[in-house]
Amino acid sequence: MLFIKRFHSSIQRIAHIVRANKPGDELSVQGWIKNIRRLKNNIFLDINDGSTCNRFQLVVPRNAQTQKLTSGDVVSAMGQVQVAPNGHYELHAKEVKSVAAGHLQDGFPFSPKQTHPPEYVREYLHLRSRIDYIAAQMRLRHRAQKAFHDYMDEHGFVQINTPILTTNDCEGAGEVFRAQPDSDNLLKQMARPNVPQDQSYFDSKVFLTVSGQLHLEAMSYGLGNTYTLAPAFRAENSKSPLHLAEFYMFEAELVHMERLDSLSAFIERMLKEITKQLLSNSAADLEFCQRKAQGNEANLELTWLKVPWQTLTYDEALTIILANREHFKTAVNADEGFSKEQELFLVAHCGAPVFVVDWPAKQKPFYMKISRENPTQVHALDLLMPTVGELCGGSLRESDAQLLSQHSQIPKHLAWYVELRKYGGVPTGGFGIGFERYLQLLTGVKNIRDVIPFPRYPHSCKM
Repeated sequence: MLFIKRFHSSIQRIAHIVRANKPGDELSVQGWIKNIRRLKNNIFLDINDGSTCNRFQLVVPRNAQTQKLTSGDVVSAMGQVQVAPNGHYELHAKEVKSVAAGHLQDGFPFSPKQTHPPEYVREYLHLRSRIDYIAAQMRLRHRAQKAFHDYMDEHGFVQINTPILTTNDCEGAGEVFRAQPDSDNLLKQMARPNVPQDQSYFDSKVFLTVSGQLHLEAMSYGLGNTYTLAPAFRAENSKSPLHLAEFYMFEAELVHMERLDSLSAFIERMLKEITKQLLSNSAADLEFCQRKAQGNEANLELTWLKVPWQTLTYDEALTIILANREHFKTAVNADEGFSKEQELFLVAHCGAPVFVVDWPAKQKPFYMKISRENPTQVHALDLLMPTVGELCGGSLRESDAQLLSQHSQIPKHLAWYVELRKYGGVPTGGFGIGFERYLQLLTGVKNIRDVIPFPRYPHSCKM
């Protein structure tokens, strides 16, 4: 048993070898064979273990055992690190073991030397982590989540695990999924007087959450600044490359927040610092994803990091859009906000990301703070970015219990939300960022379905 533990402890991930080893070191690696080149005396195996977008070369002696190895096989090798003629590290293996056969000729859908379109790859969700750019996206996604968590922790925020099941429709748009037991017998067993049978489990209608905002606000009234990074669900009949039925939302609530420009300054500072961190610790994966998505147009520098972001009022933005309406394929409607085409135009017009602030109250939800100077407006913001358009939405929250309770759109069952303001309420503000859209912004990936492990969208919920 001791021997087994010592052997496994010496296995290194390929991504760590260059950073932690030097020529002459003895180590073991494991991975999938991506390519094989056979010469007279040696066989060269390019392997990958999922830790990096780069392959690692094994040099193994050619014999009857190694001759049987094929692409897709999983191997374990032990040997000595050396420097290859191209300057990269390689492993001169003393021992190679076949851990599992790849069976790529037995129905595996991806040819090792062929580039497959994303639409085809999506048909095999259970296998697509074997595709190099999907694996890179998942590593980048992991690093981005960690960067968000680290930033918020360093700035004193408390992470809240907001519920997936809720009685709230935070956005008030009715784009919710119902949640109830599938067993009619269970619902009958739990039936109670004056409660519809389909609601008998919770005694009310329950939905999959569209946002954790209201729960964050409840926690912030006792904890201070809070945040969550959690799944959200929208029942939209949309085939857009920017929308999913299930996605992840990064949301934050800040207490004692009384100015919208203070909220926008925090968002700009946070996104810039997190992105710079990713450029530092995930440059290889980020560049790999960009080049796969954009080809020669890849821009690892992300110029929006280097410029001050701009602010327009909604009225100023609308004036710009109306003055250029002949450039748009989409209709300009002052009562419905801006289309993605128009959002991207505003970004290009300003030469930088844009905060659009002070929105018409009729376009925004009940919880946004009404302007005391102009009651037809609310202190709300949308952040527009290159490539993706709207990335973030936020607002100051209405802190006046009486005004909130009298709002025509507030749901009847949210008395608790109004009550928060009664017992030591403080001014708050908050925002939400679509996490997958942020990844699209970084990588230039056109379809949001390729930056999440298991995409769910209309007519597709596989696995």
